[in-house]
Amino acid sequence: MTTAPHRVLCIGECLVDLIAEGGADLTGASALTIREGGAPTNVAVGLARLGIPTAMCAVVGDDPFGSRLLSLLQHERVDVSTVRQTRAMETTIAYAWRDERGDGHFRLVRMADQLLDIEDIDRARIDEASAIVVGSVALSAAPSRQTVIHAVELAAARGVPVVFDVNVRPTLWSGLEALRAACAPVLAQATVIKLSLDDAVALWGELSPEAIRASLDAFPSRIMVITDGGRPTWLRQETDGEWRQYDVLAVDAVEPTGAGDAFTAALVSRLLVNRWGALTDADIRFAMAAGAITTTKPGAIAALPTTAEIERFLAGDR
Repeated sequence: MTTAPHRVLCIGECLVDLIAEGGADLTGASALTIREGGAPTNVAVGLARLGIPTAMCAVVGDDPFGSRLLSLLQHERVDVSTVRQTRAMETTIAYAWRDERGDGHFRLVRMADQLLDIEDIDRARIDEASAIVVGSVALSAAPSRQTVIHAVELAAARGVPVVFDVNVRPTLWSGLEALRAACAPVLAQATVIKLSLDDAVALWGELSPEAIRASLDAFPSRIMVITDGGRPTWLRQETDGEWRQYDVLAVDAVEPTGAGDAFTAALVSRLLVNRWGALTDADIRFAMAAGAITTTKPGAIAALPTTAEIERFLAGDR
């Protein structure tokens, strides 16, 4: 694969997932598994495994979990020069489980990640990035909210593509209006908007898929993607303005954690290879395959696929 000339900068939460074992929720789980995570962190590792130069901009605690995260990122060849350790707060933790439908759920205890500030962004040299990837978790508290908005504004002004993986965690928000207000400036400037059907419902209320697509049409993003777990994916590009549906790639899923992040990483990798030209059906299937593969193993980071794994999957060698 031809790699991007500059690194993709992933901005936001770098945390530890505590995942309920055995398919139980938090009321019934007897054990929690420790895994490194955070959506932007998963995307950074996912991109690195696909041969894309990647950097992380985040804040973790000066504690064992923070050191564990730094070690993992370095092992995965992600640039950690703008991951800051702090003694002001401990590393952020997310509790995770899946419901009867197999969809993942999370409750975050936000700590060090919310301390991301503008000086961290200035050190990250956005003008040298091939793209930035941000999510909505960092928008739910200060100063990380203002920091991410600053990063998006700076990237837009410099012509650096902005990928917004909406990734709503409802327990972080006081209400719908707070969520909408925080996301609005990023939605308005994003080159790519990727969200799940649940994210869209959280943003705009109980809407049909048709109404959700109409709501997204109000934004100027070049590329919009709606995913829905084990159900079809929808894509709209400015090149034709039409919504296209892609049927799910069937797998025997074990755990959903990280599947959406694997999809995002693979999608960005194809956009970089295509020099931000129009996505093809093959590009979308590549991204969908990355997400599908990730669900077949305990995740998230351990399950993120390489290019060779995705190509074998699409060739039918499963």
